[in-house]
Amino acid sequence: MKSDRLLSILLLLQTRGTVPAPELAERLEVSVRTIYRDVEALSAAGVPVYAERGRHGGITLLPGYRTDVTGLTADESRALFVLAAQGAHAALGLDAAIGSALRKVMAALPAPHRPAAELTSRRILVDAARWTRGPGPGLAPDQLGTLQDAVFADRRVRVSYVHSGSDGARDYTLDPYGLVSKAGVWYLVADRDAEPRLFRADRVRSACLTDEPVRRRPGVELTDVWEGLKEWVERRVGGIEVTARVRRDRYGRFLRLHGGAITEVVEEGGEEGGGAEGARGAGGEGGVGCGDAEGAQDAGEWVTVRLVVEEERAARVLLAFSDAVEVLSPPEVREELARAAAAVSALYEGPH
Repeated sequence: MKSDRLLSILLLLQTRGTVPAPELAERLEVSVRTIYRDVEALSAAGVPVYAERGRHGGITLLPGYRTDVTGLTADESRALFVLAAQGAHAALGLDAAIGSALRKVMAALPAPHRPAAELTSRRILVDAARWTRGPGPGLAPDQLGTLQDAVFADRRVRVSYVHSGSDGARDYTLDPYGLVSKAGVWYLVADRDAEPRLFRADRVRSACLTDEPVRRRPGVELTDVWEGLKEWVERRVGGIEVTARVRRDRYGRFLRLHGGAITEVVEEGGEEGGGAEGARGAGGEGGVGCGDAEGAQDAGEWVTVRLVVEEERAARVLLAFSDAVEVLSPPEVREELARAAAAVSALYEGPH
C-alpha cells in the first residue's frame, strides 16, 4: 500500500507541480503526518521533492524534474482509455479500481498526450453485454476508420446506409457523438436532424467527412445518448420468436436482409452461435418464408436460426425465399405462412 501511495504522490506532483499536504492527505485518505513521512521516503529514494511553507506552500517537485513513469506512446495512451462499460467492471467489483488506475495513468502521461486520451474516453465505449435480442455480429465495417475520423475531428459525416430488410441505401448527414462496440458489433451513435440514432458500422456503404463542424446538443455526451438508445432498443425488441432453417446457399442473402431479427444461429448438429443487436434506425423486421416440409435435405445444406417477428403477419414479407427457408416453430407462424402461400397459389391458378 505504501509503494502505491508513493507512486500516486509522485504522479500528482508531476501533474500539478505543488499540492498542499492536506489536499494530498484527503485524496489519498491518510493523515497529513503520513504524507510528510511519504515525502521523506521519496526524498531518500532520490526524488527531488520538498515542502514549501507559507500561504501558497505545499509539497512540490524541483522545477524541471519529470519522469515518464509509463513510457506510453500517444496511441498506447489512447488505447487505454477505450473503456468497457461500467457494468463489466462492477460485475467483478472493480469499478473503483479502474477509476483509480486511469487517474494514475492520466497523471503520468506526458502533457501532449493527455487531451487525446481524455477525448478518447468521451468518444469511444465498449459494451461487452449482448442485447436482449437483435442481430448477430456483422461483417467487417469497412468505413469504421472514416467514422472514427469524424468522431475525433468533431465533423459532420455523410453516410450511405442500408437498413435491415432493405435492398437500397439511403443517404444521411449525421452529427456523431462517438462509437460503441456492443458485443463485438460496432455502432455509430449520432444525431440525425437533432434526434439520437444508432447506425451499425457494417451497414455503412460509404462515408465521408464534411467541412461542417459537428452540431451536438449542448451538454450531451456519448454516454448519455448511448444509455437512452440502449434502453430504447431493449424495450423495443420483442414479438414472436421463430425457429427456422435456411438453405446454406441462400444464407448470405438472408443475413443481409434479415440479420437484424436474428437472436441465435444454430448449425444443425453443431453449437449455438452469436447473439444479436437491434438498432434504432438500424434494426429491421424479421420473418421467414414457408418451404416444403416434406423436402428434407442433408443437414449440412441447412443453417438453423432463431429470429423475432413483430407479429404473425410480419413473416409474410419473407415468402420471397420460397423453399429456401422453412419455419420449424411456432405452429401459428407456420399456419400463417401456409395460408399466405395458398392464397398466392389460388390467385395464379385461376384464369387471367
